Amino acid sequence: MSTVLRRWFDALLGALLLALPAPGAADELRPGYLELTQKDAARWSLVWKAPLVAGMPARIEPVLPEPCKAGGEPRREIADRALVSRYEMTCTGNVAGSRIGLSGLAAARSDVLVRVAPLGRPVQASRLTAAEPTTEIRARASSWQVARTYFVTGIEHIVLGYDHLLFVIALVLLLRRAWAVAKAATAFTAAHSITLVGTTLGLIGLPQEPVEALIALSIVFLALEIVKQRPDRKGLTERAPWIAAFVFGLLHGFGFAGALREIGLPESDVPAALLAFNLGVEAGQLLIVFACLAAIEGVRRIAAVAVAPAIRISTYGIGMTASYWLIERLV
Repeated sequence: MSTVLRRWFDALLGALLLALPAPGAADELRPGYLELTQKDAARWSLVWKAPLVAGMPARIEPVLPEPCKAGGEPRREIADRALVSRYEMTCTGNVAGSRIGLSGLAAARSDVLVRVAPLGRPVQASRLTAAEPTTEIRARASSWQVARTYFVTGIEHIVLGYDHLLFVIALVLLLRRAWAVAKAATAFTAAHSITLVGTTLGLIGLPQEPVEALIALSIVFLALEIVKQRPDRKGLTERAPWIAAFVFGLLHGFGFAGALREIGLPESDVPAALLAFNLGVEAGQLLIVFACLAAIEGVRRIAAVAVAPAIRISTYGIGMTASYWLIERLV
């Protein structure tokens, strides 16, 4: 490689590394969870689950519906890397039309899922954001609220969960051909759906820490496969991409399940929420695949000679970031 090309390569590599997410923030999607459940005509319980990561300030407190008052101080505990506060409340009137939410949410870097379960009426589900820190409790909830909320959460998890994002990008960079990517993506989808459903329903399970380390290792493996690519010899993943994608998909499914467990599932709506979350993950995955293939094709049409250097630069950035995550998670 000439001196000019080497300098160009180094400059682009440095820019890419600066643009990548911070290594310690491999999985940014850790929204809070707020649940209001009716016990009888006057008694309600409220659970506020604030993640200890994702920049959720400790001063955030629930905003109770107007007819409701908390009966004393909440019970607090640490569970699943979150501070869980449980309130017992008495509501003297109909909560429909009043608002529930969180004070101080504007300072957070995470959304909050809200679930309201009144007796004898459909469960309501919605999202709180910094721009909309409260939501109205409706008299008649849409039956699609839960599905819609968890579908959006699934999309955000793969798009903003950087380890899963880098794995899908690396898979596309390795295969590059639409049909090969389609087969590998299908195998990846089938595999992580198996472990996601099995783990969420309590049928199988693995400790989260080694799973996260293995997910980082899977990204490092794909990066090495890309770097070692040769026109006259196919690597393991190139020869059988769907097998490698299926094996790694099983690992990533445990990671999806861990994130979903931290978010929380509505007890009476587990099937709908689980299906919607999984479909959201697939929708996000397809967006990433199409965007990467379109970017490669765009570079090829503008300057075909730049495709190989661009892929190598991206691969080094992905591999270095995943290696950092692997070491961090092992230590």
